[in-house]
Amino acid sequence: MQLRLWAKADGRGKAFDSSAGFVLPNGAMRSPDAAWVGLARLDALTAEQREEFLPLCPEFVIELRCKTDALRTLLDKMREYMENGARLGWLIDRRQRRVYVYRPDQEPQILGHPPTVSGEDVLPGFELDLAEVW
Repeated sequence: MQLRLWAKADGRGKAFDSSAGFVLPNGAMRSPDAAWVGLARLDALTAEQREEFLPLCPEFVIELRCKTDALRTLLDKMREYMENGARLGWLIDRRQRRVYVYRPDQEPQILGHPPTVSGEDVLPGFELDLAEVW
């Protein structure tokens, strides 16, 4: 909800929840828990392309680790997003209260129980308040 509210006020892109799907350049079909795509990329899609899973990788993705999720599976999924064009990604592990921050061509940064996490230059001005997530 925090991402959606920020995106609506910011106006440069659209936020998606887990009901949205994306077909990544490698052909994988993914539905991150939350995502953001800039308007220029969305506007380049045809009406037909917008009706189903969007044929692109979001610039920003969030995955939340649930009790039944294997950490290795989510780490691999986050790496896949980055390899397919994501510019920023957060894997939020609520069990261990960690956030894995993914950026292109870098190892993930692991933050231990941070109060907030920043959207950096991908989502300028966006900060996720993790008190609502933990």
